[in-house]
Amino acid sequence: MSRTHILLPASFILLILAYLSVFYVLEHQKAILFRLGEMVSSDFKPGLHVKTPIINKVSTFDARVLTLDAKSERFLTSEKKNVIVDSFAMWQIGDVGLFYTTVGGDEYQANLRLDQIMKDAMRSEFGIRTIKQLISEDRSELRRTLLDKLSPVAAKFGIELIDIRIKRIDLPQEVSNSVYQRMRAERERVAREFRSQGAETAEQISAEADKQKQVILANARRNGENIRGRGDAGSADIYAKSFGKNAEFYAFYRSLEAYQTAFEKTQDTLVLKPDSDFFKYFSKEN
Repeated sequence: MSRTHILLPASFILLILAYLSVFYVLEHQKAILFRLGEMVSSDFKPGLHVKTPIINKVSTFDARVLTLDAKSERFLTSEKKNVIVDSFAMWQIGDVGLFYTTVGGDEYQANLRLDQIMKDAMRSEFGIRTIKQLISEDRSELRRTLLDKLSPVAAKFGIELIDIRIKRIDLPQEVSNSVYQRMRAERERVAREFRSQGAETAEQISAEADKQKQVILANARRNGENIRGRGDAGSADIYAKSFGKNAEFYAFYRSLEAYQTAFEKTQDTLVLKPDSDFFKYFSKEN
């Protein structure tokens, strides 16, 4: 057998052994080295590392920041009222060895454990606060309190808790309806009060307007009577002066006015004596 035929298989076997003797850890990964199923090391930095083929086995885990979006949960406040809370947590693997031994390196199991300890801590914190405190106060204080409580507990599972946030705090539907009804009743009461005040003001304005109307009409009638009286007085004075200057002409003028008034309508009928004073100026002598 030639030397070439021996070197080629040997080189191929050496390449396979070399490939099986190294492993690579990425920047976003953490790794655990096992020897015959027993964990022997977990402190690996990113880069190339050596292992024993067949005897050693390497498992890698995602070390990036993960998000737990917790389901909406009801909590009881210090006022014994239910609130519905939406929250989420951000975490990553801290101690990969502890993470593997406690939750089997399973992200789903880790989320279940973290979700349970979050709910327990929130139930405790919400139980000592009122709805007003939960809604109006700065939530950063609640966040710090929850982080301080949960970080040591999460560390027991190899989890590094980065952040916890409350997305929303709602009242249950039945409580919301009750609150809305109270708000509606209060708004209706205020509306009725405004309408009552408006009606009262309208009546005052109307009464004042009627009063001013009567005053204006009374003044107008008084002024009209005064003007009419002065006019009648002036007319009488003019008639008197005219009568004094020429009594006969004045009598004639007054008769003409009487004729004009009497014969204005052709349908009217007058029954008078021919020698009455009304026809005085129709006689031949006049």
